[in-house]
Amino acid sequence: MGAGLLIEEQASGMKAPERITAVVPAYNEEPTIGAVVALLCAHPLVGEVVVVSDGSTDRTAHEARQAGARVIELPENLGKGAALRAGVAATKADVVLFLDADLIGLTHEHIDNLLSPVVDGNVEMAVGLFDGGRRSTELAQSIAPFLSGQRAVRRTMLEGINDLDEAGFGAEVALTRFAKKNGNRVSEVFLKDVTHQTKEEKRGFVKGFAARIRMYWEIARYLADSNNL
Repeated sequence: MGAGLLIEEQASGMKAPERITAVVPAYNEEPTIGAVVALLCAHPLVGEVVVVSDGSTDRTAHEARQAGARVIELPENLGKGAALRAGVAATKADVVLFLDADLIGLTHEHIDNLLSPVVDGNVEMAVGLFDGGRRSTELAQSIAPFLSGQRAVRRTMLEGINDLDEAGFGAEVALTRFAKKNGNRVSEVFLKDVTHQTKEEKRGFVKGFAARIRMYWEIARYLADSNNL
């Protein structure tokens, strides 16, 4: 059963769909979080949108609430892994949809395509890869697809991961490594014309580049601690 058919059944009352919650980690994403949340709130399969404001110092939390999200505000910046863990702990949904807060070009069709393999029962995790958005963001994912933050994951798989909050920006690596180690089925879904803002665009070159180096360091540290993928 595809996501489109599931939507039709939901509308006709033939079958209750699985509970799906979108979890969006966000750190100072005021300019883009509202549009991402509004799109998710309007999707017929997404029952709830949880935004985890990871110590944001701007109006990220306000914009997310205005757009319809339930917002969890962490008192300080604890890192992406901790934000994802807080979001998962806040919901009992059968399927959790992880999306970045700075996405550009996301549509309901992209969400359908990302959810469908998991909702259909074909895989435990679907990973979304940018395709045709911008060369700068697309190249990184073509080299290392396991770094993508766009994922639909079955809760039964998430409950087995015990180091997500410690992984920082290595959270996606932790998800991929766990799936590989435990034989979970994974599919890759291409998200046509979707991209996101780079750290340099959001924070300026110097601060953005420093944040990028920190991200790569956290990923490398997690890979070293976990004996690689």
